[in-house]
Amino acid sequence: MVMSGEKAGGGNGSGSVAGAVGEGARGQESGQAAPPRVSLRERKKQLTYRAISDAAIAMFLERGFDKVSVAEVAAAADISKPTLFRYFPAKEDLALHRFADHEDEAARVVGGREPGESPLDALRRHFLAGLDRRDPVTGLCDAPQVLAFHRLLYGTPSLVARLYAYQGRSEAALARALGGGVTARLAAGQVVAVLRILAEENWRRIDAGESADAVYAGAVQAAEEAFVQLRRGLEAEGRG
Repeated sequence: MVMSGEKAGGGNGSGSVAGAVGEGARGQESGQAAPPRVSLRERKKQLTYRAISDAAIAMFLERGFDKVSVAEVAAAADISKPTLFRYFPAKEDLALHRFADHEDEAARVVGGREPGESPLDALRRHFLAGLDRRDPVTGLCDAPQVLAFHRLLYGTPSLVARLYAYQGRSEAALARALGGGVTARLAAGQVVAVLRILAEENWRRIDAGESADAVYAGAVQAAEEAFVQLRRGLEAEGRG
């Protein structure tokens, strides 16, 4: 398999970018114990997060992000402002809470890949599966509520800026899963950029009036071509 035999760069930044994506750090080997169950306290915390975020998003969609105050969101959720800020450090996080659930998704895909599967192949497989099920994260979803949320997101500069911070954390998590070091960071940055651009292009076409079903074939082709280019680029950097 291409890029499957090289070692990932270590903490000192040695190794190739191709090697970082080709091998990475195995996070879950066959037979490893399942992750611990989520505690009741943590489940309640997640439910509170979701309830506050849902209330905020409903208000943002109805009136616009900039026209809704944090105090109004707190009142709608029946909590105080200090309590709200314990859950959400910034107003933008109220709208982007769901993106936080995906911050380490690429890293988890790499860590949980099949034996013998390269990180890049695992990420490709995962993205194509997301397109197939019309996962909103891929941009290929024309459900009315998703369309409304994306228009809110991309039409609000402060939300777009905050989204880049989430993507930066996703990049850092993926770099750690690839073994850490400069080469892993370079590889992770390219992977996250490719996934972002693919999703934005899918969303752009749907926002222009095409259905998700109509966009699907082109989205798959674009993803396949993007991963081929990504693989070639990483290999070229590794040889350099």
